[in-house]
Order: sequence, then structure tokens, then C-alpha cells
Amino acid sequence: MKHISILIPRGHTSVVNIEGSHQIFNEVNSIRKNQGLSPLFKVQLVGICKDTSQRNGLFTIDPDVMIDDVKKTDLIIIPAIHGAGNTMMEQNQKFVPWIINQYKGGAEVASLCIASFFLAGTGLLNGKQCATHWTAANDFRAIFPEVNLVDDRIITEDDGIYTSGGAYSFLNLLVYIIEKYAGRDIAVMISKLFMIDIDRVSQSPFIIFKGQKTHDDEPVKKAQEYIENNYEEKITIDQLASMFAVGRRNMERRFKKATANTVTEYIQRVKIEAAKKNLESGRKNVNEVMYEVGYSDTKAFRTIFKRITGLSPVNYRNKYNREVAV
Repeated sequence: MKHISILIPRGHTSVVNIEGSHQIFNEVNSIRKNQGLSPLFKVQLVGICKDTSQRNGLFTIDPDVMIDDVKKTDLIIIPAIHGAGNTMMEQNQKFVPWIINQYKGGAEVASLCIASFFLAGTGLLNGKQCATHWTAANDFRAIFPEVNLVDDRIITEDDGIYTSGGAYSFLNLLVYIIEKYAGRDIAVMISKLFMIDIDRVSQSPFIIFKGQKTHDDEPVKKAQEYIENNYEEKITIDQLASMFAVGRRNMERRFKKATANTVTEYIQRVKIEAAKKNLESGRKNVNEVMYEVGYSDTKAFRTIFKRITGLSPVNYRNKYNREVAV
């Protein structure tokens, strides 16, 4: 039997992550019982204090056990923890050595959504792939440059450490782990019972690109603003470098450092974000939208659009445009 430790952190934590994980892992045991099999998981809520207040006092969770009572576990689930990073780490510092020791002893660790910040704070994500909520990607990269953030992914697995993308994508990670522990048939059953879209791997269709301006490089900010206000034109790196009196190579280096995108990538993402908005709400066809955002090569537009969003322009329009859906 595998021991599952769902952490009950102090502070403002995702109760949905906690209750959802508890329910779904226990449902696996129920399915196995109906099949005449023994339970696969022992699921426990593990805390560092009793009667842990959640959601600013709206809920209180009483853990089953304290961390000192759990000498060995097989999987640690860390729910999303909201709030300032320093406060979050200070309130839950007692978890850190326990998580590290359990991992060194063979336990796997899964962070859900922005729990990636807490897990990265333990040092266990250094040099590993990681997902988080797409809205937090820029902040995460700035704080933890030694972690390989893949902001388009819903699930990552790297050396016994799992992470999930934003919000309810934690359900996809749970199904993934259940398939690994309990087999494909039970994973499919869980996905059907809870109506989880199994095998979904990307959060790209949900990402809203707003630019990365939480930096102090003024020439780069001005270049970003120029791109966003003139995306329908053909913009080159040389043009931007000349406009803002920065050498080409220096502009490329500073732009990448400040925004986590090359100039070309940034231009593409701004154009595609404009195209997405037109496809979501307008009546124009894909080619009309393509020309409006400055593309003339249909194949190039479709290739870039799918790389950034995970969907073709037609599929994106069919999915998000209400008039088309009706």
C-alpha cells in the first residue's frame, strides 16, 4: 500500500486542491474494492499544527497526523499556497526539512499550481523541469532562474518530482499519477467519474499574453510598447535597436533577460494574442485575421499560432467564438 501525504500548510491554501486530492485518491480505493481488490492508497492529511485555518479563517482543517508522526511516505502532495513568498515560507518552514528528507528516502513529491514556488524554495526543483500557473510564470522565472520552467505544460515529471499548471489542471496531474500507480484502466475510470479530460498536456490555449514589464530596463520597455502598438507592421530587431539607441546584440541580450523572450518571439506572441482576440469575438475568417495582425504567409501564421496556443486558428475560433459555437 502506498502512503499519500497531503500537506495542510498554514496560511491561505487551496482547499480545492486538498479536498480534491483526498477524494480522488480514496475513490481509487473504492473502485478497487468493487473489483475485489485491496486498497492501494493510505491517504492522510499531514500538518505542522492542529486546526489549521484556511482561506483567511473561512475554513479550518484538522490534519490526521503531524509531520513528526510520518516516518516514511511514498507521495507528498503540496497544495497551492497563496500570499507573499517570504511569509509563505516562514509559516511553513517546518515542512521543508521533512520534505527534503522524505524525498531523499525515496518519496515522490507533487506540487499543485503555484505550490511550485514553495517546492522551489526547498531547492529540490533546481535543474529540473517545472510547471506553474501561467499568470505566475514571469515572477517564477525571476525568483528561481535555476529551475527550468515550462510555462505551457500542464504536467511535468522529473526525477520523482511532479508539478502541475494552473488552477484545476491539478486534476490532470492526479490522473497521471494514478495511471502510474494503479494502471491505465483505473485512471480512465477516474477521468470518467470526475469528468477530467485525460491526457491533456498543455495549458497554452488558456494563456493570455500581457507582456512582461516587471523589469527596470527602460529601452526594452519602450521597445515592447512600440511592438504592442504597431504589431500589424513588419518590425525588425535592427529597427528597434536604432530607435532606442541600443546596439543590436545588446538589444537582443537585454530583451531576452528582461522578458524571457527573444525580440522575434515577443513580436510573434503579441501578434498571436491580437489574432486570438479577433478569432474569439469577431466574424472575420482566419485569413482576414491573419492579414490584420501582419502575416501574409498562411502556413507560417498557422504554424506559429499552433505553437503558441496549442490549437490551429480554426480550432481556436471554433472553441472560443460564441457565434461559431452556436
